[in-house]
Amino acid sequence: MSLNKLFSLNRKVAIVTGGTGHLGRAISQSLAQAGARVVVAGRNDTKCKQIAAALSKKYKVACTGIIMDISSSDSVKSAMATIHKTMGGIDILVNNAVYCTMSSPERMSDAQWGHGIDGTLTSVFRCVREAIPYLKKKTGTIINIASMYGFISPDFKIYKDNPDFFSPPNYGAAKAGVIQLTKYYAVYLAHYGIRVNCVSPGAFPSAEVRKKKNFIKLLCGKTPQERIGSPEELKGTIIFLASQASSYITGQNIIVDGGWTLW
Repeated sequence: MSLNKLFSLNRKVAIVTGGTGHLGRAISQSLAQAGARVVVAGRNDTKCKQIAAALSKKYKVACTGIIMDISSSDSVKSAMATIHKTMGGIDILVNNAVYCTMSSPERMSDAQWGHGIDGTLTSVFRCVREAIPYLKKKTGTIINIASMYGFISPDFKIYKDNPDFFSPPNYGAAKAGVIQLTKYYAVYLAHYGIRVNCVSPGAFPSAEVRKKKNFIKLLCGKTPQERIGSPEELKGTIIFLASQASSYITGQNIIVDGGWTLW
């Protein structure tokens, strides 16, 4: 098989939850660029459809947007059924969407804790559960987006003067759960030819966060490469895991962090 065919996603149907977000847009773009028919899923119908239309025009593939509220099992189930019916199946699921409550580790309430666990971990479980019947028909692929904070602790010194960007305790705990859930489903679904892998990004701050120059300087100092990551730098990893180039890889967590976790 040629390298072009090995990495090709031609005609594959790929769902990206949180497809309108900071990382979701780059992930959606990479899949469309490789030939996939991308379903941009999120809670804002207008944004989802706008991004899907732009991808369709630029990459000449039939992309679409759909409402999917990952906090609602009914919404996820309905969206998956609609995608299967209208797109002819589901080949790739990228669980990227997340919601979490920011609060101090000393003052976080039970409700806030639970809300973050639900939006970071349980939501991934919901999406995987509802996609499995359709992925079985295509021996599909699942990619879960975790975080380096799923296996290391934040360096609290860098947040001392930047409390707005503080990583709450439920976020890292839930992302650790995403990594474990990836391994669990990789084994459970292997019999059906479904591969399940995970990507753990490091520091990929949004455009708004990048305006905080002093904070960004601290982030850069945490990596051997001495810089933050750009969403476009996730593209290669996503295509690798979504394509036949990684056909013998499952249950793995690929860390994309500029070397942050080496120290």
